[in-house]
Amino acid sequence: MNELDIQSIVSKVICEISETTKSSQKKPACDSKVGGSLPVITVGKGVFENMEDAIAAAKEAQRKLRMMPNEFREQIITRIREKIRENVDTLAKMGVEETGMGRVGHKVLKHQLVADKTPGTACISPEVFTGDQGLTLIERGPWGVVGAVTPSTNPSETILCNAIGMIASGNTVVFNPHPGAANTSNYAVQLVNEAAIECGAFLNLAVSVRQPTLESGNLMFKHPDTVLLVATGGPGIVKVILSSGKRGIAAGAGNPPVFVDETANIVKAAEDIINGATFDNNLPCIAEKEVVVVDQVADKLISEMIHNNDCYFLSNDLVDQLTKEVLIENNGHLVVNRKWVGKDADKILEAINIKAGENIRCIIFEGSKDHPLIVEELMMPILGIVRVRDVDEGIAVSVELEGGNRHSAHMHSMNIENLTKFARAIDTAIFVKNAPSYAGIGFGGEGFTTFTIASKTGEGLTNANTFTKARRCVMSEFLYIR
Repeated sequence: MNELDIQSIVSKVICEISETTKSSQKKPACDSKVGGSLPVITVGKGVFENMEDAIAAAKEAQRKLRMMPNEFREQIITRIREKIRENVDTLAKMGVEETGMGRVGHKVLKHQLVADKTPGTACISPEVFTGDQGLTLIERGPWGVVGAVTPSTNPSETILCNAIGMIASGNTVVFNPHPGAANTSNYAVQLVNEAAIECGAFLNLAVSVRQPTLESGNLMFKHPDTVLLVATGGPGIVKVILSSGKRGIAAGAGNPPVFVDETANIVKAAEDIINGATFDNNLPCIAEKEVVVVDQVADKLISEMIHNNDCYFLSNDLVDQLTKEVLIENNGHLVVNRKWVGKDADKILEAINIKAGENIRCIIFEGSKDHPLIVEELMMPILGIVRVRDVDEGIAVSVELEGGNRHSAHMHSMNIENLTKFARAIDTAIFVKNAPSYAGIGFGGEGFTTFTIASKTGEGLTNANTFTKARRCVMSEFLYIR
């Protein structure tokens, strides 16, 4: 594990929304204004000055927690959910103010989703085998102290979602948050510990450091008392996790395509795609990052996006200007200019001298499959559109653009055969059909939510059960009743 690898985790972590209602398919509220006095977090209630002290405290707390019944853990989790709801506005505003990314209204929805749909102890179920030889019980047990890296894109959401699952499974967790979101992340850590104390428990179920650094992250990964590592972030994560010598769960990058075939409901597809792609200004790792569309319906899709979904269409010369603005050269390669990550579409347009108005939600353009704004995962409300001849070409192009991340992909079609062909070819942890991308994590779709989608290490959408290990208990000859 070298310093460059850890920097990749600490500084580039990424990765994503509310209650399932009929209105979730509509354009979400997106007030971006931040005002009022927001908390500044110092040490205490789980926040430490150095990583050694944080890990030692988490180890002692885990020794106590593992002896507590599931019912007690669930009481703590219930109170965490309540604390999230009580602080949802503050958490959302802190995230936007500290990072400069996303939209307050959308971050409110994401925190509500964490509170409502993150699984607790209910998803940890034992298995039982009985027969002539007796009874065998397989239970799920905690690992101990989990070391976790969290992103600036979903700072408090990831902290709170992970904390619920890890506490439910009997672990305590040491966070090394993204330095650019340390204050927001540490506020979430303190809420977890406040919830525990208010339930008659003890501090340090979740801990962190006041000023996370490269060094504190390196120490957390190498420390003998962190036995399970969980990282939510960019492409360097898998290498670091798998080279650590420890059990690792890695949520890597994604560049999710959305494919539209000629059978799709184009009016709904346009609305769903733009709602998904503009949610929190495209910060979620599951969000639609590029559109692949069959030529037969491409013009209608683009028209719907422009006239009914507040999109601004760029001509080729303006696309060149946009490319120079949002991508910068680094060691001979074009990389994302982080200045524009998670920013409003109208602000990005102003940078290339276009005043389109605050109502513009997304910037769209047509390009080839190898255009840098289509190949790169931008995490901005910018959507490149690639025309294809037919379904087979569309599937091939979508698979190529997804880049083998096996993270997320989406499709709009009324043809079951086409949907099935694409799902098999793309082979992603999440595949959303005929809905916005955020349906894949429970917002407007069935199922639980998570903000750690471990596509690379194979766990997929993580929950409390993910953070456990199997233990087999065998009673030979007895406890089998015919």
